[in-house]
Amino acid sequence: MESILIFFQMKLLGIAVWIYFAALGAILAGFIGKKLSSIIFARLLKLTEKTTVEFDDIFISALSKPVEWAVSLGGIFVALLVLPLPSEPVNINKFVTAIISSTALILIVWFCTRLVDGIADWWGKKAEQTESRLDDQLVPIVRKSLKAFLYVIGVVLILQNLGYSVGSLLAGLGIGGLAMAMAAKDTVANLFGSVVIFLDKPFQVGDWIETANVEGTVEEIGLRTTRIRTFANSLITIPNSTFTTNPVNNWSQMKKRRIKMTIGVTYSTSSAKMGELVKEIRRLIADNPKIKNDFYLVNFDNFGPSSLDVFIYCFTETTNWGEFLQTKEEFLLTIMDKVESLGLNFAFPTQSVHLASVPEEITALTSQRPR
Repeated sequence: MESILIFFQMKLLGIAVWIYFAALGAILAGFIGKKLSSIIFARLLKLTEKTTVEFDDIFISALSKPVEWAVSLGGIFVALLVLPLPSEPVNINKFVTAIISSTALILIVWFCTRLVDGIADWWGKKAEQTESRLDDQLVPIVRKSLKAFLYVIGVVLILQNLGYSVGSLLAGLGIGGLAMAMAAKDTVANLFGSVVIFLDKPFQVGDWIETANVEGTVEEIGLRTTRIRTFANSLITIPNSTFTTNPVNNWSQMKKRRIKMTIGVTYSTSSAKMGELVKEIRRLIADNPKIKNDFYLVNFDNFGPSSLDVFIYCFTETTNWGEFLQTKEEFLLTIMDKVESLGLNFAFPTQSVHLASVPEEITALTSQRPR
């Protein structure tokens, strides 16, 4: 025991050996504490999963990782505090204290951002169950805004903790704010664009829209940009300012889909047959449950260059593209059957050439042709 005591009292680089062992023990205790914290939080999560309240799950999940790292880093900081760090020519002890405080602030900000993510995920699941899409748009905007606010507050507190003058820094930012605003006018315009989208609601997440030569489904509405998934399955990011200066065609707001076309029958069709064809097509629309019969137009419309034209204008009940195409196909097939049953024919582009006179050479050759 005397030998052990003598060994621990020995000095290495001016520091007793027992102090080195104490610092090492603090570091080991920190890593062991991190492992124990992981086990404890895992069991707490199993307990909170059995409760009907969801906030305890979110809180424990957000707190677990920051606490684990706090315990681990706490052991390292205790070891640094145990060691007699020099104060000249640089006050290492004061520097370590500032680092400890800054690390604590970073862990607190990390916990808060994890808590925001957890609450936003829970809110997002609830929003999916509601009929309104306004809350679906609010979730990513609120999430990003809160996290950006936490990051700014964290940076300011860390700078103040490290000894920087935050007041003078903010004053300098205020002076340069105008120049930054001028340089970032596009970003500001995009932020105002997101406000316009939020207030006017020209479209929502999941809508099929067309604007600025882009057509697709809205996947995400952010503070600066909107992401649209095209029908070619590519993802296009559009600045929100685009929607304040360009028209937006929201196809998802259609209440019905339009069928507008012209069919032509041959000039050999009599007026009686033409009237009968128009009546039959009107009857096909009125009897078709997939086509709205509150408003439709079927009329003999024009003497075309090579056909007698019938104008057809109506709307389908469905707005789904696939169902619309199927309904339109069935409608066209019934029209074909009706034209055939009436003994009529569809016209195709033709031209008749009338010769006012025939050259004598051609007449002579024709007269000499064997009969």
